Amino acid sequence: MSDALVMTARSVRISRRTVDALIMSIALPVMLMLTFVYLFGGAIHTGSAYVTYVVPGVILLCVGFASGQTAVSVAQDMRGGIIDRFTSMNISAAAMLAGHVVASVLRNAVATAMVIGVAVAIGFRPHAGVAEWLAAAGILLAFMLAISWLAAALGLLASNPEAAAGFSFFVSFLPYPSSAFVPVDTMPGWLRGVANHQPITPTVESVRGLLVGGPVASPAAAALVWCAAILAASVVASAVLLRRRAH
Repeated sequence: MSDALVMTARSVRISRRTVDALIMSIALPVMLMLTFVYLFGGAIHTGSAYVTYVVPGVILLCVGFASGQTAVSVAQDMRGGIIDRFTSMNISAAAMLAGHVVASVLRNAVATAMVIGVAVAIGFRPHAGVAEWLAAAGILLAFMLAISWLAAALGLLASNPEAAAGFSFFVSFLPYPSSAFVPVDTMPGWLRGVANHQPITPTVESVRGLLVGGPVASPAAAALVWCAAILAASVVASAVLLRRRAH
């Protein structure tokens, strides 16, 4: 645990000193929120104000984009040789990656707060109580943790930082074929199966249900199962990849 805390502090310092990336990770979610609401919202009918519908989707889209930064940071560590230094100090593989993962979750938490703040300013009116807000935060944190660890594994798999950024594109694309921005029943029949059987849709639906009303139990259970599966697979894969690349 002490090693993980040291690595987390290192990654947070790196994030703080990389000013352009830090600004982008906070500004991009706000820009996406305004783009979807004001450019596309008037043409999309969801049965309520589009800002109310789209907030959970924008949050998950930004988590996907932010995962690219995590994958690149891990790939840079591998390419720069710092991992070899850490390995010689007998630091566990989990601790080496935990810093990147926790820093990613913290960046995403700040971005989420910014998105919700801007959404409220332009008309988002959730009617959730304290328990619902806490439950929504828990689901979002579980998703951020799973995707951040997946990004770390992709960073280990990539041969260089540029390839790591390319791998993360597939993660950031997932919110589009889901219920994040449009109802699933408006999609072609073949695409509905994809949208209904991927992690973004149940995560979005559970957060949306908690904040503005709708089914919660079934999508929340599915979302947590997806997050647990992604996290477990990513942790195992990253441990194997780090062991192979560090030796």
